[in-house]
Amino acid sequence: MNLELPKKLQMAQQMSHQVAATVFRPIARKYDKIEHCDTPEELIPLGQMIKGMGGDGKKPESQSGGRASDAVNNGANMMQVLTTAEMSWGCIGLMLSIPGLGLGNAAIQAVGTPQQKERFGGLHCAMAITEPGCGSDSAAVKTSAVLDGDEWVLNGEKIFATSASRGDAVVVWATLDKSKGKAAIKSFVVERGTPGMEIVRCEDKMGLRVSDTAAIVFTDCRIPKDNILGSAEIADTAEARKKAFGGVMQTFDNTRPPVAAMAYGVARAALEITKELLQKEGIEFRYEKSIYNSTAIQAEVYRMEAELEAARLLILKAAWMADNKQPNSKQASMCKAKAGRVGNQITLKCVELCGSLGYGEELLLEKFARDSKILDIFEGTQQIQQLIIARNVLGKSSSELK
Repeated sequence: MNLELPKKLQMAQQMSHQVAATVFRPIARKYDKIEHCDTPEELIPLGQMIKGMGGDGKKPESQSGGRASDAVNNGANMMQVLTTAEMSWGCIGLMLSIPGLGLGNAAIQAVGTPQQKERFGGLHCAMAITEPGCGSDSAAVKTSAVLDGDEWVLNGEKIFATSASRGDAVVVWATLDKSKGKAAIKSFVVERGTPGMEIVRCEDKMGLRVSDTAAIVFTDCRIPKDNILGSAEIADTAEARKKAFGGVMQTFDNTRPPVAAMAYGVARAALEITKELLQKEGIEFRYEKSIYNSTAIQAEVYRMEAELEAARLLILKAAWMADNKQPNSKQASMCKAKAGRVGNQITLKCVELCGSLGYGEELLLEKFARDSKILDIFEGTQQIQQLIIARNVLGKSSSELK
């Protein structure tokens, strides 16, 4: 694994940090206090710029002087985690609100046909998986999809769908036959305005308040037959069923590293602010000294920096493996578990270390702490990630290790 980034990725990283510093940070508190608003007007030109630059998931080409293989070894997934981390340094909620970027787009890239990627790639696609009785256990989906002639008919309810009320389309997980278990679960693209799809409410939340999170009801919602992502066939053998559901779950292998990058970005932001405040109070950070010769506060900061660096390296590895077509389910869960946990711990500890300044609204530390909590929950909770890792390490199936 080569940690040296091609020039194009370095440039993208720098540009993303500029956006975070000049666009997101100045308006982060403003939109944290305005929940259920329309897409922030400051983000509309940014979304148009990203789309014009080719923000469609295609892999970057190699630069002059670089090897041709660089574009493969450090492609779309690496680009995504790097830019996501930088923008999350500014504000995760605003980053998730950029028009044209949605979790549903990752599903289309993971399992969509070339025609579907071309057809839906330019849309802002939300993701709808969670249901009132189905959270971390994705195989328990009850929303149904029945083929009727040249159309699929969807019925069911989805909750906690990020960007569903603002997006152009929603990628919906539904079952073709509940009795067939997880092998019958497929994903479908439902475009905004389709009759039978209704946004029934937007949720009030502790964090990521500018990012809309909606509940959707599907009532005899009809979509074209070719809006199903992947094959409509239901596997008839155990091995085939496992492979079929694995294709659907590949979406998570693509989205968990970026969510981990969000946790890394917001934790890094909180830690930087905290160090600046501590240095103003005369606390120095001298890395040539042993941690055992440090004060309690210095040692705490050193430990947080070490944990954060470990999370960053796990994120880069998972993204690199995805770009190189290597199975990364274990690594995706490892980076999500690590970054989700330490990201929340670091932001809370920073609030604690900074006392009243950390708890008040003069700085963004308390907002970062609120925002970071969901990153240890969505895209699979901490417990689910540990379960997936254990299954991979021990070679156990989901039925053998629950």
